[in-house]
Amino acid sequence: MSDQGRWVTSDEATEAGRAVRKDVPRSSHGDWTPAADRPDPVGLIEGQNADRLEWLLPVRRARMSASPFTFYRGAARLMATDLAATPNSGLNVQLCGDAHLSNFGVYASPERKLVFDLNDFDETLPGPFEWDVKRLAASFAIAAQNVELGDEVARKLAERVTEVYRNAMAEFAERSWLEMWYAHLPFDDLLELSKSRGASKKALKRGEKFAKKARSKDNLRAAQKLVDRSGDAPRFRSDPPLLVPFDELPDEAHPDRRRESVNESLRSYRSSLSGQMQWLFDRYQMVDGAIKVVGVGSVGTRCSVGLFLGRHESDVLLLQIKEATHSVLEEHLEPSRYERHGRRVVEGQRLLQGTSDIFLGWSRSSTGREFYWRQLKDWKGSADLDNASHDLLARYADLCGFTLARAHAVTGDPTAIAAYLGKGDVFDRAMGEYSIRYAAQNVSDAAKFSAAIAEGRLEASELQS
Repeated sequence: MSDQGRWVTSDEATEAGRAVRKDVPRSSHGDWTPAADRPDPVGLIEGQNADRLEWLLPVRRARMSASPFTFYRGAARLMATDLAATPNSGLNVQLCGDAHLSNFGVYASPERKLVFDLNDFDETLPGPFEWDVKRLAASFAIAAQNVELGDEVARKLAERVTEVYRNAMAEFAERSWLEMWYAHLPFDDLLELSKSRGASKKALKRGEKFAKKARSKDNLRAAQKLVDRSGDAPRFRSDPPLLVPFDELPDEAHPDRRRESVNESLRSYRSSLSGQMQWLFDRYQMVDGAIKVVGVGSVGTRCSVGLFLGRHESDVLLLQIKEATHSVLEEHLEPSRYERHGRRVVEGQRLLQGTSDIFLGWSRSSTGREFYWRQLKDWKGSADLDNASHDLLARYADLCGFTLARAHAVTGDPTAIAAYLGKGDVFDRAMGEYSIRYAAQNVSDAAKFSAAIAEGRLEASELQS
């Protein structure tokens, strides 16, 4: 490991990691008590809306207020503020920044294999490794409580995902940088591993069904749902406010100016691609675009989809174009080394994922707004957490813990982190305690948010995606 030009040996990294325990004991991470001057959670969340599309804010609020878990998904800024008040190990990695369990899932690698990895990087920024671990561990506790598995199961799941992370980090500390870089989780290998470990036929069948469903979610299938082919040319269907074609947007700009802005964004995006991908991208022509609501926390940002056609109408490419703004972590950590937030997201994703979408890139519009691009649907899938069993959450914890450890090992010093964590369960138990405490805080914050809606102080619209 290199430290400002000086090579750091494994022994030095081990010593440095263990030394951190003196200033930041591992058990201290279990503490959580809101500060007396903690900002109002509703005000902090609503503060993100100043530059969002106002007509979509009621949708965001409705989705966040559906349950404490959906509130947690949209409250990354609130948790970042809370994390900034907790002990900081100083053992930095490239953080996902929003590493809750719904931001993990499967997708297609460029080699057309189904892989499991992180899949959301809007908030990515370098920072202390434990911030991601706390976000992930607490999400398992909250998800368990969401399906009424109880506090004890919630605590054990938080401890389990942390234990898997800790053990995986110890393994990565023994590997070469190349071995870590190439490490990823092909889904077919996971099924074989489950089979060798005695998984039931029912569980294996469920896994195969999940893989089949994910592989069916491609550009063509998405186009069948989103695109109207009844006219002279394919166009996005109109389903406001969840899907609004560009031609139906409020007159924020003259149509000619809007087209000019789109063309400028296309040129900017193309320049971010490699030479070979520019060649492939040039085979397609953009024929339509639309604002498309996605997720929970991102609702209200300018998230669009572009419809591109190749040789014929079945040669479809759907690209998602998501607005990239300041990371919520930048209020508490050093700013990104990249001036453009679209590039910040893309570069972070390329570092953290074992393999990334071939169309991943970034752009800047004529108005100065920044975006990142990727395929809308390319074998994407995630667990059904609304009906999750204890067994499903436990298996998911194993996948997420390993995946996050791999991402942190590649971008940080796995030897120092492994030395800090140690071989015992001190840190695991601390994460269990922290997760239960923060889950209770999350319930309280979600209740305040829902009360603001019920009292008419905030407008929310109950809509289905």
